[in-house]
Amino acid sequence: MATTPDIPGKGESLIEYPSDFPIKVMGASHPEFVAVLTEVVLRHDPAFDPETVEQRPSSSGNYLGLTFIVRATSREQLDALYRELTSHPMVKYVL
Repeated sequence: MATTPDIPGKGESLIEYPSDFPIKVMGASHPEFVAVLTEVVLRHDPAFDPETVEQRPSSSGNYLGLTFIVRATSREQLDALYRELTSHPMVKYVL
């Protein structure tokens, strides 16, 4: 069985925890888009303030971009949040 050599720095996070971390989400404009995705974020950051969600509609109004500033407490928390957001049917992109 082949083994992977130790690579210095591999697996280390560049984020210092805890810290505020922006997550940008884009999807088709829908009346429930903000509320539904805010619920997803709250599952991973219960202290998140829904009043802080930044919204940017596309010039045509067909898409909506959201920015959530979450309190990142671990890489596992962020990974789980990204997985849930990217698998959500209303979401097109997550950055």
